[in-house]
Amino acid sequence: MSQKQLKEAFISNLNGTSLLEISAGLSLPPLCLLCRGLLLILHYLHRGKPVSSRKYSLLLDFLLLVSPLLFACTVLSSIIFFIPVILAAFCAGIFFKIYSQRKREARTPFGQIVKEFQEARLDAESIPAITVFRVYINVLTSISILAVDFPQYPRRYAKAETYGTGAMDLGVGAFIFGNALVCPEVRQKSHTTQPRFSSLARQVFAVWPLVSLGVGRLLSVKSIEYHEHTSEYGVHWNFFFTLALVRLAASLLLAIFPRHRAWLVAVAVAVLYQLLLSSTSLKGFILHGSDGTGSRLGFLDANREGLLSLCGYLAIYLASVQVGLWLLQRRGSVREWLEALRGLALALLALWVLLQLCQMCTEPVSRRMANLPFCTWVLAHCLLLLGFFVLTDLTLVFTKLLVRGSSVPCCWKVVQPPDSRKKHGMEAVPVGRQDKLSQLCLISAINKNQLLFFLLANVMTGAVNILIDTIHSKAAFTLCILHFYMFFNCLVMYILHDRNIVLKFW
Repeated sequence: MSQKQLKEAFISNLNGTSLLEISAGLSLPPLCLLCRGLLLILHYLHRGKPVSSRKYSLLLDFLLLVSPLLFACTVLSSIIFFIPVILAAFCAGIFFKIYSQRKREARTPFGQIVKEFQEARLDAESIPAITVFRVYINVLTSISILAVDFPQYPRRYAKAETYGTGAMDLGVGAFIFGNALVCPEVRQKSHTTQPRFSSLARQVFAVWPLVSLGVGRLLSVKSIEYHEHTSEYGVHWNFFFTLALVRLAASLLLAIFPRHRAWLVAVAVAVLYQLLLSSTSLKGFILHGSDGTGSRLGFLDANREGLLSLCGYLAIYLASVQVGLWLLQRRGSVREWLEALRGLALALLALWVLLQLCQMCTEPVSRRMANLPFCTWVLAHCLLLLGFFVLTDLTLVFTKLLVRGSSVPCCWKVVQPPDSRKKHGMEAVPVGRQDKLSQLCLISAINKNQLLFFLLANVMTGAVNILIDTIHSKAAFTLCILHFYMFFNCLVMYILHDRNIVLKFW
């Protein structure tokens, strides 16, 4: 068996993992973010100034925000349920250290702090949780696309063949979800009146880089005979094509139907597609081809998974547009965001119940078909991760109120009235200092060039697979390669961000 065939067999015929294990893994990024934020506040409490060195800031961010995820999906995957507990305990220890060591003159009764926290005004112009969500989906995807080729990456985390819930299956849907949260239809102000098909025209122009990347990936994979999982999207199809066509189709539908009814369109698309899968021969065609033997003759037959799963991904995108519109409703206080968290929790509970009903009445989750259970599962887990990030942000806001002048990059800014600052001994962080802090942030750096980061990760993944026999690598070597790979990708983004370079020309 050739090296190409070995690698293809290594990532084929898998069945995924449990929903509980994926949920445990999703708690890690918010806990890493919380740990980093609390350590920055503790540093400010002791030194009276933020971390000013770009070198140390990059190293701190990488060690706290990226490195734990590399360990969790490789050598520590067997204790994945204990890692969140350990991180949560560590964060609790840092918080209590901050609470007990803050300056004596700044101490106020705990009840007063809680009241002040609930009434605190937040910068309503930005929602850091959305940015962090999109960046972390990119980071987790970049880790997985290379780590999956090493034996230390559990096979249960890789994409399932037909039915199942692998961590990488979720990553595909989460990428769609994250893109929809910031699409033009979401960012457009509700009171502005624009031509009905203006967003569609903008999307036609905006997706050409995705189509170009899809063509480039297709040509490069075929030319060097790179290993590929055919039943993932088909012979010629890839995720860049899926993302481009989903964005175009969603823009067309949202030009016809009202934006605030996007969830109804999503439900209609997902249910209709599931009915076709369950009541016609469509499912058999996707799984076994037109002749029932898995043949790949003709363009439709060769790319049936990629073409027909567009319906499921379109439903996810439209539902995510509704989530984005709901999140961008103007909320200026902590109290309002706590109410929003309750709304997220109720939506999450409803989706979990719906997921169980869908699997009982139809079929298990299938990324290959992007069926109704898959759409429900993706939305449920994305809302779970998004809720975790909002909760993390609010926890850091509460902690910042304990230590006046402290600040955390990519976290909500507290906008306090002048009389409130004087009364409680707090002061707003000067704008210049806040801008300086935002520059010293790996999340901001990746966010500024997200598509480039994803493209660089794909190129580096191909280079590593060509140069290294990944299947027979030892644990120590695997960790070294993965850390070097992710650090290089992050360093490039950090340098571009430091020089204020955005490689976007469309």
